[in-house]
Amino acid sequence: MISLQLAESAPVSEQQFTTWAQAALLESAAGEVAIRVASAEEVQTLNRDYRGKDKPTNVLSFPSELPPELAAECEELELGDIVICADVVASEAEEQGKSLEAHWAHMVVHGMLHLQGYDHIDDAEADVMEALEIKILAGLGFANPYEMP
Repeated sequence: MISLQLAESAPVSEQQFTTWAQAALLESAAGEVAIRVASAEEVQTLNRDYRGKDKPTNVLSFPSELPPELAAECEELELGDIVICADVVASEAEEQGKSLEAHWAHMVVHGMLHLQGYDHIDDAEADVMEALEIKILAGLGFANPYEMP
């Protein structure tokens, strides 16, 4: 289940968010996800407070930290929250020559993979995560997000 919170407007529909998020759910994962579209100021505050980086970024993911005993009692596991900065995504799409839709899809898929334990801290992890992103996005009809048009 996907819940959408629009603190800022997004150029895509709730159905698109849901489709992209569901496409990025791997077989072993299921559960609730909140996706929040936020302002640059809100994202900068979150990025500073939780990652120590005092600047806005395109997407932040906050995996659920339910204790295992509590998670076992839940009918549907909470995977976590994704926060996407509308302004940064728009700027990046323009700078990179990508459509807004394609870049929004990439941010949702990227955030969903983070909620499922994928990361890009080192090169090996980045290779695995990027390959999954490329595969998922191709299945949705989008080009490789790491190749410039």
